[in-house]
Amino acid sequence: MSAIPVFRGADVEAAVSPERAVEAVRAAFEAYARGEWSMPSKVYVPAYPAGDFRAMPALGGGYALLKWVTSFPGNPKVGLPTVTGLVLVSNASNGMPVAVLDAGSVTASRTGAAAVLAAETLGRPDARSASVIGAGVNGRAAARTFLARGRSVAVWDVDPARAEAAAAELGTDLADSREAALGADVVVTVTPGHEVLFEDGSLRLGQHVSLMGADGPGKAEIAADELMRVSVFCDDWEQASHNGDLVHAVAAHNFDRARATELGVVLIGEHAGRTDPDEITVFDSTGLAIQDLAIALAAIERAGELTLATIEL
Repeated sequence: MSAIPVFRGADVEAAVSPERAVEAVRAAFEAYARGEWSMPSKVYVPAYPAGDFRAMPALGGGYALLKWVTSFPGNPKVGLPTVTGLVLVSNASNGMPVAVLDAGSVTASRTGAAAVLAAETLGRPDARSASVIGAGVNGRAAARTFLARGRSVAVWDVDPARAEAAAAELGTDLADSREAALGADVVVTVTPGHEVLFEDGSLRLGQHVSLMGADGPGKAEIAADELMRVSVFCDDWEQASHNGDLVHAVAAHNFDRARATELGVVLIGEHAGRTDPDEITVFDSTGLAIQDLAIALAAIERAGELTLATIEL
């Protein structure tokens, strides 16, 4: 019998600061780009129209991970979280379980980290304004990460009260309007993906957008036509071209692999990121299990500093 530590949501937040999350997610992208970490395809179990379940495996750093997570966008209306589930981590040398973590907090941490990492990597160095559209759990994580990295940020949400609460909680600015938020130099969108935010021709020269919300079938935060006139980056081509914003461009315009660059190859220097101040850059994120593994391992590093619940196996 052995005691397996259990990281509740607050434990993950205590263990992994936003700065540490960015560092961990960057390392995961780089390891994946070099072929050192692997990630079998994400499996969707549809329960539409209410939502879906997702099984996400990964292997790297001597550990294996399985994330069983949900996305039920209507849950907040009845007082339930949109994202729930568990992250299971095992030792890759002997298969023994190492830890159990709350999937919602792991997801929020890596979502905020990936959004800001992409913005820092692909945005203009002189970008001044930043906004986060969507003030739910993951949107707040992105705003918190911006602040931790020393950048002021404004938040906007379709629900003004939620935006005001997020701004008060985090100490961010409150965007004057949706249009103002969409027009920032750097924009992170973390919405349910049921409404296109960026129509054809809406992005301006030099702008960067991290699209974090369209991570499943039928979702989109940007028009397919708009993707054809910008420089497109993604977290993983196979996943994004089947379940991200890119799927719509693939279907409508035969958008192919050569037009999109994975963020990891930019981070390891094998491909250029932004090459011109006027270039418009878009990062299509669908959320990767390697990112979850990175956050989980960062949390496990600090297990000895926390008072954690355990389960006996």
